[in-house]
Amino acid sequence: MTTPPDIIRAAYAELIVTDLAAARWFYVDVLGLVVTAEEPEALYLRAFEEYTHHSLVLRAGPTPALARLAYRVRGPEQLTVAERYFAGIGVETRRVAAGTTRGIGEAVRVHDPLGFPVEFFYETTHTERFTQHYHRQPGNAISRLDHFNVMVPDVRAAYDYYTGLGFGVSETIEDSDSLYATWLFRKPTVHDIAITGGDGPRLHHIAFASHERHQILHTCDVLGALRAEHHIERGPGRHGVSNAFYLYLRDPDGHRIEIYTSDYYTGDPDNPTVRWDVTDNRRRSFWGHEVVPSWYNEASEVLNLDGGPVPISSPPVHEASAATIGADGFGVAGTGENRQGFKLGHQA
Repeated sequence: MTTPPDIIRAAYAELIVTDLAAARWFYVDVLGLVVTAEEPEALYLRAFEEYTHHSLVLRAGPTPALARLAYRVRGPEQLTVAERYFAGIGVETRRVAAGTTRGIGEAVRVHDPLGFPVEFFYETTHTERFTQHYHRQPGNAISRLDHFNVMVPDVRAAYDYYTGLGFGVSETIEDSDSLYATWLFRKPTVHDIAITGGDGPRLHHIAFASHERHQILHTCDVLGALRAEHHIERGPGRHGVSNAFYLYLRDPDGHRIEIYTSDYYTGDPDNPTVRWDVTDNRRRSFWGHEVVPSWYNEASEVLNLDGGPVPISSPPVHEASAATIGADGFGVAGTGENRQGFKLGHQA
């Protein structure tokens, strides 16, 4: 088989939002992300430790959706490697010119086997890193993009695809017959992407890392002070999977954002995979908290390379236990209602 591209890490995501001003309030005024560039129809944002041009693009459009996930590769020659690899496995592949996305060099875009629009790039405009600019950092400062979490109907096929790309496996949720979810990495943390079972392809969330728990708690206080606490969907709490301290938020369009800290190092070549039994409820909440139904049922629609919606499929087998499989592998099915009134491209 053709050699896969040498992927460094999850690098950026592009979201379609229906109200750019409302999105700017949420991501810049509340979460404190830095504006690298601003256009009439788009915002390019980064966190305080990031020197690459952006880790999040918000682009105005008619329906909330994921437009693209992007990974950085180790060098410009890896674009040709990516082209050959994806052509070899029979997926749609496009080379795009530098500047097609502001701040990003020449890139290769694919409609991957899981149904997601994914970009691979190396060159990017460098910006100022604000690591020690504490006078510019708010109390809830976000340090960097950490990972993506996506929902697919066939977790085993997704596992095979990403391990074929050279991703390591940090954790799984499984039983003797099925793989319900898996966490995979290229950088030496718990994950760059999580694959979770359910109707898909859909984006479950994008996660940003902070350094300390108090920064996550400060975000909760800010939202409370602004009488905007309805943007808090789940947490704060402690995951069993990943060990991370977490907070899940919903932006004004319903896109889910996780703020995340305190996972662990996975860089050794013999790093062991942590395997959770699907019946162990500590995997989703190490403290035993119930999970709101929206966290299992709702996720963002995905667009293809031409900007059209990707059809959503359900898992092929619906066993008795499958009715309660959720975004961390297993949970309460719920009603599918959006209790907070957010706009979403699709609801299960």
